Amino acid sequence: MNIFAEIRTSILETLDAMVAEGALPPGLSWGNVTVEPPRDPAHGDLATNAAMVLAKPASMQPRVIAEALAERLTSDARIDTAEVAGPGFLNLRLDPVIWHDLVAEVVDAGASFGHSGLGAGVKVNVEYVSANPTGPLHVGHTRGAVFGDALASLLAYAGYDVTREYYINDGGAQVDVLARSVYLRYLEAHGQEVAFEDGTYPGDYLIAVGEALKAKVGDAYLGRDEEVWLADVRAFATEAMMDLIREDLALLGVKMDHFFSEKSLYGTGLIEEAIDDLDKKGLIYRGTLEPPKGKVPEDWEPREQTLFKSTAHGDDVDRPIMKSDGSWTYFAPDIAYHWDKIKREFDELIDIFGADHGGYVKRMNAAVSALSDGRVPLDIKLTQLVKLFKNGEPFKMSKRAGTFITLRDVVDQVGADVTRFVMLTRKNDAPLDFDFDKVTEQSKDNPVFYVQYAHARIRSVMRKAEEMHLDWSDNAKLEDPAEFAVAKKLAEWPRLVEIAARNHEPHRVAFYLYELASDFHALWNKGNDKPELRFLQEGDPQATAAKIALPRAVAVVIANGLGILGVTPVEEMR
Repeated sequence: MNIFAEIRTSILETLDAMVAEGALPPGLSWGNVTVEPPRDPAHGDLATNAAMVLAKPASMQPRVIAEALAERLTSDARIDTAEVAGPGFLNLRLDPVIWHDLVAEVVDAGASFGHSGLGAGVKVNVEYVSANPTGPLHVGHTRGAVFGDALASLLAYAGYDVTREYYINDGGAQVDVLARSVYLRYLEAHGQEVAFEDGTYPGDYLIAVGEALKAKVGDAYLGRDEEVWLADVRAFATEAMMDLIREDLALLGVKMDHFFSEKSLYGTGLIEEAIDDLDKKGLIYRGTLEPPKGKVPEDWEPREQTLFKSTAHGDDVDRPIMKSDGSWTYFAPDIAYHWDKIKREFDELIDIFGADHGGYVKRMNAAVSALSDGRVPLDIKLTQLVKLFKNGEPFKMSKRAGTFITLRDVVDQVGADVTRFVMLTRKNDAPLDFDFDKVTEQSKDNPVFYVQYAHARIRSVMRKAEEMHLDWSDNAKLEDPAEFAVAKKLAEWPRLVEIAARNHEPHRVAFYLYELASDFHALWNKGNDKPELRFLQEGDPQATAAKIALPRAVAVVIANGLGILGVTPVEEMR
């Protein structure tokens, strides 16, 4: 049951009838008509903006439309009252039986409650993490991994056909640096003293890779020139790093459907094919770019280059795709990679980038728009920085990674569930403070504890109820305003799922779960003072069976929401 969608349908049907009766002029659009929870629950159960958004196109006063709509809506048996507020908002109160029925439906539907047909099987590619294969994942990658994975789960929950994808950046100069760094560890494994110069990777995580290389090739590369070993060591090191990255992702509960190698684009004609497609559309040309805005670098000089006319698709400037030596710029394989996604017939593309990739947004949107002739939308989400704190101070952990704090460090400190939930307590493009003390304290200020505690409380009640050998009932007995408040919050779940999926905002799920847990804890605490509100009614199995339907429904929705976030609901708090 999505009561918001159902009542909106009733409102639209009423508006259609008003047009047929001549109470509204023809030709109006209902697209902006919404039904949502009122800002103040005291005003009603639902609110609609119908009169406000139709007033101007109908050339009528909003209050006149609202009063006429209110009069007609009360003929709907589900609507008890329809009251006009302010200039023309309409507040609706529903028959209490709606909330009783809703609780029963949640319990009956279980894991499927809130699933939506919004996506209608649309094929979506969600690319996330995509870290350079030069070392373990760091805390910044952790946020991107959690956000991307939760978004993919949310879209799948809402009916989309989702592919999780990792783009391996193994075609650039950084993998040559990795190979040289591993070679130094290889020499070290043979007992030689080595020095890590600037531009190499000194992290301890490469010690094992150097030893593994020694075990594989023995002394075959000792004293040999770079051209002898570079290609082989690069492939060996890249695979070792990807194994490490897969292990890191597994610690976080992230499993990719597909890994795509940048290297596979070179020497296969894929880059040339993509650029040729743009060329046929008149979007590739030889030209000279204007000097960069602001301070011009001393070594800058105007020169003719091969350019992509990205300004034709919304970019600020046209972009080089080929260097003066005839090699491709980094942008060319990015174009080819997205061309490949389009050829794989994805209907929508989502890229999750770090905050330092803001400059990529317009050029990549331009490329996808040009390649797909505007058919395939690309949404690039940027994840902002994460700052770690402990005891009120910036937190520094092991230096085995060389220069950064790893995903593994964070998970080792607090576990995967806490890590994932906390990473989703802020919108992706807002900075996040990760305080190790706060995320492990048992208080209302710790959202992951507060939500998990609600689920654990319910499971405790359920275990005690099972000992009573109840004749289970899905029919809730709701009497107190606090009980109705919880039921009404449950009713918001299907609507919340669709809003979050449509806007690509999984953090909304975390926020909702906290609000639901808050309403549930308020009801629990009220039961401490009013015995008739307690879920377990001593000596009255029938009353208990009716009372316990509501917490059972809450547990269902919490488990469903945590499932989207990739967090395991706890059975009991230790």
